[in-house]
Amino acid sequence: MQTADIAIGVDGGGSGTRVCVTRGGRVVERTGPPSGLALGIGRAWQHIRQTVAEALAEWGECFEPARCAMALGLAGANQQQWRQAFIEAAPPLAALQVESDAFTTLIGAHGGEPGAIVAVGTGSVGAALAPDGTRRFVGGYGFPAGDEASGAWLGLRITRHLQHVLDGRAGTDELARALQAAIGADVPETPMETPAALTTWLSRADQTRYAALAPLVLAHADHPVADALLNRAGSEIALMLQALDPHERLPLALCGGLGEPLSLWLPARFERRLCPPRESAVAGALRLARELLQAA
Repeated sequence: MQTADIAIGVDGGGSGTRVCVTRGGRVVERTGPPSGLALGIGRAWQHIRQTVAEALAEWGECFEPARCAMALGLAGANQQQWRQAFIEAAPPLAALQVESDAFTTLIGAHGGEPGAIVAVGTGSVGAALAPDGTRRFVGGYGFPAGDEASGAWLGLRITRHLQHVLDGRAGTDELARALQAAIGADVPETPMETPAALTTWLSRADQTRYAALAPLVLAHADHPVADALLNRAGSEIALMLQALDPHERLPLALCGGLGEPLSLWLPARFERRLCPPRESAVAGALRLARELLQAA
């Protein structure tokens, strides 16, 4: 019988997979194709196994599941049917723990200690770990119904400014021209000066395309429309943090690509408890995997 001696942490989302593998003090990281569960269980496992195999190949090793304790933080793992199907499709690992990517982000951000996070990227979600081990989650309902303050949420709302400009309900300005240039690159077959071009783009847009407009909101933060939107985003993050930690006792971290930029619009009362994330989501998953390996 083989002895388990390898710990594997996985951070799997809709845009990519990050894997961190450790054995005997050696650590190797690799990135690979997406493994969010919305892409399909078989595809998720295929991409995870592929990325793990590439990491192990650096040591001249093959992926032998019986030697491995694996902890994964996956987009979509909060959907219990998907999570169960993913577990049932797993290779015969020495130990397996499947969590949402929000939880592994939380573990990484506070080094496994109590705290709260709001992760803000293409989407958004909040998570907290209390001193007694209780977990709490807020948001994560997805776009367009939820994902407040996220890149997709910002992008969807900023397109209204361009709608108003194209209709003559507002005057043209630098923000509108920047939006026209970004959106026009996606629909080169239609002149961007017309409402028809924007209508074409809106009919095709998904959360990724909307999120690609979020940097324009930040770049034009002094514009009254962008400023109002960013202040509302800060308020939405504050509501999530308040729901996660109503007694205001936990350290807080904003994670994801928009976490640090949007901290500027967070109400002042949160500043005292705000701290930078200690580790990444994949480091949080690896922390859980090491605990599994010790118990295996």
